[in-house]
Amino acid sequence: MGHADLIDHEELRTPRLSLRRPTPADIDTIHRLHRDPRAYAHNPADALDTRAEAEERYLRWNEHWERHGFGYWTVHLHLRDHQPLGFCGIKLMTLHCRTVSNLFYRLDPPVWGNGFATEAATAVVDWAAGHLTAHPVIARVRPDNTASSTVAVRAGLRRAPQLDTEGEDGLD
Repeated sequence: MGHADLIDHEELRTPRLSLRRPTPADIDTIHRLHRDPRAYAHNPADALDTRAEAEERYLRWNEHWERHGFGYWTVHLHLRDHQPLGFCGIKLMTLHCRTVSNLFYRLDPPVWGNGFATEAATAVVDWAAGHLTAHPVIARVRPDNTASSTVAVRAGLRRAPQLDTEGEDGLD
């Protein structure tokens, strides 16, 4: 599958959600979400202090899209036009000398508990299963982050202890 085939998936849809490729308009959401200690409690290294840091993060996300034709999507309720719920997607990374698709989801704490993370993560995992077969999808989750583990399992992933590794903020 070529890069052009992947570009057709800049938007994914679920019954309630629209996942769209981030734009510069999402920088404020990146900043707001990564300043909320509840949102990064299990990944303190993801905290952002300034809008400039959010701009840099957006540029990294956009560079991944430019290079690979996929990446993180901005999650919206598609029946309403309002502030994004957060972000969900995949990025390529190396884990144990192998390229993998790392699943990421970070939603605004006020929307937690509504199944949005599971719905978005499932859409991304399903998309990856059909388009990125050479790279297994993994989710790096801290042992005490039970909510994130639940989302990963509900999205179709299973525990793989042989992939455990030290992450930036502790055991993944």
